[in-house]
Amino acid sequence: MLVHWIWLATRNEMSDREKQMALLHFQDAEAVYYASEEDLKAVEDLSVKAAKALLDKSLTQANAILRDCANMGIHVCTYQDAAYPAKLKNIADPPLVLYYKGTLPDFDSVPVIAVVGTRKCTPYGIHVSRKMGGQIARCGGLIVSGIAKGNDGAAMEGALTAGGIVVGVLGSGADIVYPPENKALFADTEKYGCLLTEFPPKTPPFGWNFPKRNRIISGLANGVLVVEAPYKSGALITARQAAEQGRDVFVVPGNVDMESCMGSNALLREGAIPVSRGWDVMCEYQHLYPDAVRPDTSVITPSGYSDPVMKNAVAEERSLPKVAQEPVLPANNRLFPKKKERKPIDNGSKPPYSDIRDIFQGLTEQEKAIASLLTEEDKLVDDVIAKSGLAAASVLATLTVLEIKGVIKRLPGKRIALK
Repeated sequence: MLVHWIWLATRNEMSDREKQMALLHFQDAEAVYYASEEDLKAVEDLSVKAAKALLDKSLTQANAILRDCANMGIHVCTYQDAAYPAKLKNIADPPLVLYYKGTLPDFDSVPVIAVVGTRKCTPYGIHVSRKMGGQIARCGGLIVSGIAKGNDGAAMEGALTAGGIVVGVLGSGADIVYPPENKALFADTEKYGCLLTEFPPKTPPFGWNFPKRNRIISGLANGVLVVEAPYKSGALITARQAAEQGRDVFVVPGNVDMESCMGSNALLREGAIPVSRGWDVMCEYQHLYPDAVRPDTSVITPSGYSDPVMKNAVAEERSLPKVAQEPVLPANNRLFPKKKERKPIDNGSKPPYSDIRDIFQGLTEQEKAIASLLTEEDKLVDDVIAKSGLAAASVLATLTVLEIKGVIKRLPGKRIALK
């Protein structure tokens, strides 16, 4: 029953991992509730403190939470419900219960992009956040953020203006508006998306709730976009959690002299993907969501003309059947001008092939190890990370160095190959 899920979720003496272990062992929250002291001894890695918490069978608090939800129009989604987001279910410590106001979207049918940044952002950061939020929404993405002041709220405003769906993940109960100045944004988010939290109604926005909240922001997403972040920033925590969860991390490069951009720029050195427009993010997911992702034709260049990359993408999408095929370049595409014939002296003498030892010359041992994984065929970045046995951040940083050295090249669909 629902009350048993809330009872288990509110065992605050237990860690999220211990709750998961109990749930995995008994398969259902109601079964956990009725487990005896002897039954609990069979649960792997369950501490004495956790077992004591599970032996407290009072449902008073859980029933009070259910009454508050009914009175405040707050919905409840449990870990076993069909509507529970699949991506969130697969993180190491998923919340057992989600409370929300509004309409819970289908997180698994569209690319979900988390946009995070600093509360103390610059006017440039506000502008870029709104722009990126709007462009991602027009490309078919769903924006998730912390609905805080600064970059988070600006990205959500941009997405709402573009007619997109947004989800605000809270560090408090769904009935509490924090920060108060975002009251209008809270109302719009509830109307055109949802306010989502793992905290029961009436839970204040305690400072320690927000790092815990951040794992939900990244866990819901396919990728996390960092707009602005100083070195000490919750946005960096979210980005690193995203990397640990196997999510993509995108960064808008910032002013190297601005403190508000130093942390986000540092992520680029660690292998984050640099982006400057919404399509740079969304094109990474076109192969996964072909029916949802579309180019943003509203992008305007400084010269006043529609972005030619967007125009060509739309033209190609209309002219080609929806089947896998080799890309076809238009004959008169000014981005790909017709190559002039070279004189014989231009080519010079070339070896018939490149020896792999020549390619690897001058690389570090780690660079050689990662590059060697691509000698037979191109691979998904995730497959390279898995086969390397190294930390994801380390592999991503090495791949960036190899790309700069001209050893590898990036292909559509998050694939890489030797150049």
